[in-house]
Amino acid sequence: MRIAVIHIAQETNDFNPKLTTLNDYRSFGILEGAEVFETMRGYGQVGGYLQAVEDSGLQVESVPIIRAYSLAGGRISREAFEFFQEKIREGLTAAGPIDGLALQLHGACAADGVDDVEGAQVELCRSLLGKDVPIVLGLDHHANVTRKIIDNCDAIVGHRTQPHDTFDTGVIGAELLLRIITEKLEPVMAWRKIPLVSHQEQFLTSQGPMKIWFDRAREMEKDPRVLQASNYPMQPWLDVAEGGWSTIVVTNGDQALAEKLADELADLCWSLRDAFQVREAVPVDEAVLQADAAEKGVVIISDTGDTVFGGAGGDSNVILEAMLRLGIKGKALVPMISPAAAHKLAAAGEGAEVTLALGGDTADNFFQPLEVTGIVRKVGGGVVKIDYNQQSEVDIGCAVIFEIGPVTMLITELRGVAGNVPSIYRVMGVEPKDFQMAVLKTASNFQYFAPIASRLIRADTRGPGQSDVMTLPWRRVPRPMYPLEHFDDWRAHSSQPGEGVLQR
Repeated sequence: MRIAVIHIAQETNDFNPKLTTLNDYRSFGILEGAEVFETMRGYGQVGGYLQAVEDSGLQVESVPIIRAYSLAGGRISREAFEFFQEKIREGLTAAGPIDGLALQLHGACAADGVDDVEGAQVELCRSLLGKDVPIVLGLDHHANVTRKIIDNCDAIVGHRTQPHDTFDTGVIGAELLLRIITEKLEPVMAWRKIPLVSHQEQFLTSQGPMKIWFDRAREMEKDPRVLQASNYPMQPWLDVAEGGWSTIVVTNGDQALAEKLADELADLCWSLRDAFQVREAVPVDEAVLQADAAEKGVVIISDTGDTVFGGAGGDSNVILEAMLRLGIKGKALVPMISPAAAHKLAAAGEGAEVTLALGGDTADNFFQPLEVTGIVRKVGGGVVKIDYNQQSEVDIGCAVIFEIGPVTMLITELRGVAGNVPSIYRVMGVEPKDFQMAVLKTASNFQYFAPIASRLIRADTRGPGQSDVMTLPWRRVPRPMYPLEHFDDWRAHSSQPGEGVLQR
């Protein structure tokens, strides 16, 4: 059998005004043809697909089309949108007859003028392949599932954990596709759209309400009739016309069972709606003082408002300002994305003392520049090797280690991984284990620092990824939307309510 593989992914934050361009994808590598498998073996959904095919023992000719990934950010440019549409069109046309498509997208990507990028991509694939070629779609569990997505694929699988195990999603998607082809399964899907948004402080699937919701989906999958049960707490900062949370159940030909279980998952989610809104972040000054006073490092300070892994710009100086003003005693790591600052400091050279304004490069409606004086300790960057679950290297552009008293900053031209992975410091000659505290630009992806971290403190920072979702300038999401408005019956305000009765 012949199976084509397409992986295109970006997560959009609509409160970051800077467009994501093809250059952002190129910094992580746009791979085509044979280089897709050569580069991605062991990494991400593509790596998971390859592993599942090898483990199956089946005679499969895999046809790699494209792998393109960018870290989360603002909407993708129209040029990028059209570029990937053409790559899909060219790739599937050149592939010739295929027996199935492993389509691996994110699900929360929007473009300049296009709310539903993945819907357009799935629709294009279906138009090229016809109705008889099965398409199994792998999505990030922060996807925004739309009618166009549902109508143009045969089955959907999603990440089963947060932090995400993208390799696992590639495995389960490939296994399901192989079963559909070889066992002649007849997948049917039931979908519920839940009018709900939330911050990411309760998104970890190892605890709290998210664990309850995701554990129930795993229980459902123990029934052999259930091919997949997946939940989608949408990227919190995606402002689109079909926005909201979803749940999907895929069964083998049993539509009634799929509908029943989808109702149950949606009702369970709704019963937990207020638990999802619980905030644990503390004021910025309190977070900094707690970290500085901790008996043991490395203390992680989560900069929730400037979560680069959630699409913020990485240009917040809020925690930096507090550290300098409060006169911390312990050494701190603080990352920042600033092309202008990186180039200015690199031009000054190692050992130079430089005064400059930092912050507010992108989200200037949230942050104002802060004047600081420090010493350039290291100039480097370019393509660097990292320990990251998506791939083994990334281009960070011009990069500088800049020391401002007790604060050591990693300032990069490109987004890279924004200081959220210890190895990004190590390639610049800095050992994170030597520091009392480290600011991470993420609201939930702390797994890379976990082996060296002693504690996690969430700082209640403002920014495009802030936990206070109710004061963000929403314009496009359907209203009413909980908790922007309060109501008791989710079905009364859902575009896909089903016909179920509240489970008691």
